[in-house]
Amino acid sequence: MKLKKFDSINVVPFIDIMLVLLVIVLTTATFVARGVIPLDLAVSKSANKLQDEQILNISINKENEIYFNQNKIKKEDIETSLLQFPKENPINISCDKDVKFDNFVYMLDLLKKNNYENLSIVTKNN
Repeated sequence: MKLKKFDSINVVPFIDIMLVLLVIVLTTATFVARGVIPLDLAVSKSANKLQDEQILNISINKENEIYFNQNKIKKEDIETSLLQFPKENPINISCDKDVKFDNFVYMLDLLKKNNYENLSIVTKNN
């Protein structure tokens, strides 16, 4: 019985395994929640950078769903949630550019009615 001498290592199975692992990682990475509400913001050339403080965020997406601090909330419940915070807290309002203007005006009226004056409208820089 003659033994064969190995002069090289066959790396093809190793490459196959690595490609399968790469496919698994890439497909699972696309499904991981980003924790961000997807909005297509309007563009502004004179926008200022946001400061990280005790900021309250109100977002309205394309489907006219309202989010308060990244939690989906009914339109009727936004006022009670908002009144739990001091009026000095800065409030950022971000709306998808395709949202009905009525919803945006409703939010501004609600904030003005409750004397919240530290408001910012979030846009993206050009």
